[in-house]
Amino acid sequence: MAGAWNTAFGYSIGIALYLLLAEHLHVILIGVICNLISITMSFTIYKLFVFQTHGNWLYEYARSYLVYGFMAVLSIFLLWVFIDFGQMNIWTAQALTMVLTVVISYLGHKTFTFKVPN
Repeated sequence: MAGAWNTAFGYSIGIALYLLLAEHLHVILIGVICNLISITMSFTIYKLFVFQTHGNWLYEYARSYLVYGFMAVLSIFLLWVFIDFGQMNIWTAQALTMVLTVVISYLGHKTFTFKVPN
């Protein structure tokens, strides 16, 4: 459920920001803004409901940005390629991008961000 929520939220915020800002900002900058909002939401959902770790908010949030940083760069790059070179509409480009990044993100958080030390 958390993954579905994070995916739906990220997709929706990406579309909304693109529709609101595309006339004024390049898709790369819109992607950066979208990722900042989506990362914070996803981190909170994963921390509270999926991995249920206690404390370490700042430490885990910082670690989540390492995982999400890679994912953000990949997502922004894919959106740019799909829209500017693939001539895809935002709906299709955003959906394909999310499909390609969901599994990698979950595994990164499971094995790095929220890994409980032994």
